[in-house]
Amino acid sequence: MDAEGLGWLWVPLHQLVSWGAAGAMVFGGVVPYIPQYRDIRRTQNAEGFSTYVCLVLLLANILRILFWFGRRFEAPLLWQSVVMILAMLLMLKLCTEVRAASELNVKRRVFADFNPQHFWHWNSFGDYVQCVLAFTGVAGCVTYLSIDSALFVESLGFLAVLTEAMLGMPQLCRNHRHQSTEGMSIKMVLMWTSGDTFKTAYFLLNGAPLQFSVCGLLQVLVDLAILGQAYVFTRRPLKPAPHAAHPASAKAL
Repeated sequence: MDAEGLGWLWVPLHQLVSWGAAGAMVFGGVVPYIPQYRDIRRTQNAEGFSTYVCLVLLLANILRILFWFGRRFEAPLLWQSVVMILAMLLMLKLCTEVRAASELNVKRRVFADFNPQHFWHWNSFGDYVQCVLAFTGVAGCVTYLSIDSALFVESLGFLAVLTEAMLGMPQLCRNHRHQSTEGMSIKMVLMWTSGDTFKTAYFLLNGAPLQFSVCGLLQVLVDLAILGQAYVFTRRPLKPAPHAAHPASAKAL
C-alpha cells in the first residue's frame, strides 16, 4: 500500500533527475573554462592560455555535430557541442582583444592571406570566425556527399572523439616550450582531470566502444602530465628576468 502510495512521486522524481543529468551534460563541459576566462579578464594577460585549446574543441564539436546527421545520438550531447562552440568563441574573442591591446605596431595578420605561418595567430576575432565558418562549410559539404557511407560516418565519429582526446596537448606543448605554467588556471586543469576521469570510468563500466575508452584514458594522462608540469615548474628557483615583467602577469590559481 505504501509503495503504491509513493508511486506517484517516483515518476516526477525520476524525470527531475534525468533533467538534472542532461543539464549537467550540456553545460558541465564549459565550467572548467570559467576560472580561466575570469583570470584573463582580471589580469588582462592571455599569454598563459593556449588558444589552440579553443581550436581543438571547435574542430571536435563541429565534427561531432556533423556525425549526428549520420548517426543520431542523445540530444544532450548534441546541445553540449553547440554550447561548447559558443563558449570557445567567447574565449577566443577575449584572448584576441587582450592580445591586440598589448601588441602595438604589429603587422596585421588576416585569415584571407592564407599564410600558414600566421595560422591561428590573427589580429582580429573576425578572422577566427571566418576560419571556423570555412571549415564548417567544407566539412559539411563532404559529409553531405558521403552521408550514405557507413564507413565515412563511423570514421567521422572516431575523428571527433580523437580530436577531443588531444584537447590538452596544445597547453602541454605551450608549457613545455616556455618551461612555465604562469598564467594557466590550475582550477581549469583540475576540472579537466576530474571530468575526464569520471567520463572514462563511465565508458569502462558501461562497456562503451573501445575507441571511447582509449581516448578517455589518453585525455586523463595528458591532464596528469599538465598537473605534473605545474608541480615541477613551480618548484624551480626563479631566474632573474632580463626585462620588467608584464604588470598584469600573475599565476592563475
